[in-house]
Amino acid sequence: MNRSLVIYLILFLSSLQAFSQSAGENIYEFLNLGSSARVAALGGDQIALGNVDADYAFYNPAALHPELDQSINLNYVSYLADINYGYASYTKNYKGIGTFSLGMHYVNYGKFTEADELGDITGNFKASDYALFISYGKQINENLRVGLTLKPIYSSLEKYSSFGLATDLAIIYDSSDKLFRASLVARNFGYQVKPYYGSHREDLPNEILIGMSTKLQHAPFRFAITYRHLEKFNQSYQSDLDKVDDAFSNQSSEDGFVDKALKHFILGAEFLPTKNFAVRLGYNFQRRDELAVEEKKSTVGFTWGFGFKVSRFRINFASAKYHLAGSSNHFSVSTRLSDFNFR
Repeated sequence: MNRSLVIYLILFLSSLQAFSQSAGENIYEFLNLGSSARVAALGGDQIALGNVDADYAFYNPAALHPELDQSINLNYVSYLADINYGYASYTKNYKGIGTFSLGMHYVNYGKFTEADELGDITGNFKASDYALFISYGKQINENLRVGLTLKPIYSSLEKYSSFGLATDLAIIYDSSDKLFRASLVARNFGYQVKPYYGSHREDLPNEILIGMSTKLQHAPFRFAITYRHLEKFNQSYQSDLDKVDDAFSNQSSEDGFVDKALKHFILGAEFLPTKNFAVRLGYNFQRRDELAVEEKKSTVGFTWGFGFKVSRFRINFASAKYHLAGSSNHFSVSTRLSDFNFR
């Protein structure tokens, strides 16, 4: 029974390739704005990390496990252009059934000035996005875990609103010594139930990811790597201006094979001198390639952060450099209610 379930999940994840869409051409892109400070410090979207907090169900529901019972996690991100977003979750384990997590992901785009076609100010309006994460994870045997997340989505942009449903499916393999983990995740596959206007429905930002991580047995280091968009190799973007330049120069600005391949990879490393403190570094190839200014690339694409435990609380911070114009700063706090004596 368990073996059949695993085989079914692998075949199902593979079949989703035919329905995947290209990044940047979809609605609800906020679903890809992960807020975990630990994951952000490791380059973002690392799906195969071990020793995770409750907020990791955002990236991989299969990572939910009984030790997260009664965990609460709060994340906040100071993003670019006064945008802020976050994620809050609560996790509960039911013996013999599995581990459940309920989370809320939100993005606040701030207040905008409203004007008519003549430029006359008529007022203000707001824009925001919300997604509820209902996640479930279960251990199948010593080495395999599976997980599922259901996401009801609500988006409000001025007078326009939309409602959708998405789902994530995940499978994790752990080595017997627990030093190596590999994972396959299909995320954001779903349907726009209510379009923003009329009957014009759009695609969700679905993708398939594969990742691995390993902790050295005799040294305080963990390394992680994720390959995004397994469903589509060419993730290059070429604007109309690039095409005009190519026409005049008789040269193509399209990425070569190596550049196309590297854009899928995210690298991360953790230094763990003690079990209560960690220093993290990451590198995102696509972010570096597409957002850096050619004349001054600076540290665009690089990420860093740290985490520590104080009493019953785990606190994490990360900074991710997107562009010379600014960085995002991530803050995460987690604890377990079972660690407190409320009597």
